[in-house]
Amino acid sequence: MSVLTNNLSRQIKSLDERKHRRREQAFKAEGSKCVLDTLPFFNVRHLFATKDWLAANRRDCRELSGSVIVECAGSEIAKMSSLVTPTEVIAVYDIPELHLGNGIAQKNLVLALDGIQDPGNLGTIIRVSDWFGIRDILCGTGTVDCYSPKVIQATMGSISRVRLHYGDLTEMIVASGAMRVYGTFLDGDSISDAKLTDTGVIVIGNEGNGISAEVEKSVTDRLLIPSYPEGEPTGESLNAAIATAITLAKFRGI
Repeated sequence: MSVLTNNLSRQIKSLDERKHRRREQAFKAEGSKCVLDTLPFFNVRHLFATKDWLAANRRDCRELSGSVIVECAGSEIAKMSSLVTPTEVIAVYDIPELHLGNGIAQKNLVLALDGIQDPGNLGTIIRVSDWFGIRDILCGTGTVDCYSPKVIQATMGSISRVRLHYGDLTEMIVASGAMRVYGTFLDGDSISDAKLTDTGVIVIGNEGNGISAEVEKSVTDRLLIPSYPEGEPTGESLNAAIATAITLAKFRGI
């Protein structure tokens, strides 16, 4: 069992910031549920936990090397945590190397995010994608880092089963080989009447500006989530995560 040093404590706290996560190629998950949901899926670099938590979750940690486990006081964990409410455990994982294969949208439904900026929105979108069987998400410039502690917390463990690929969104859509690229717009055709496929790419736009002009050029099918009743005054638009949930439910025939 390893020992917590001041230097290591500062290093783990620094993972709150993207530049340090990228430099260290590591991210952290906090809280018992979040850690237990992600523990089997990522390479564990460190597991910081109280004596009581380790005793209660001995079976879940049985595969871990003793060198990665660091028994800490709750006050020591709090110093490394990004949570307001104290937690008994923090896991630090290697950021996995993901490779986006060409043509992935020819056999699967793929989600594309055009500048989603809110960590809570992204975390919820990942969780919704997991629920509806979306395994790959393309993230364009401006989309928040999926390994942010706030995003990880909001995914409720779904980050373990959904792969997020970052890069030029237009280029990734082209590489996906999608025959159909769906986008959500306020002037699109009602999603209730559209002929939807079980392959292709679905683009969700930025919370304030929607789908960018550049990415819009790739869209083949413009979809609208209609308000109800039609023609009545309503909010300007839907939250991006809610729009994603409704859209994916429609694609899955719900």
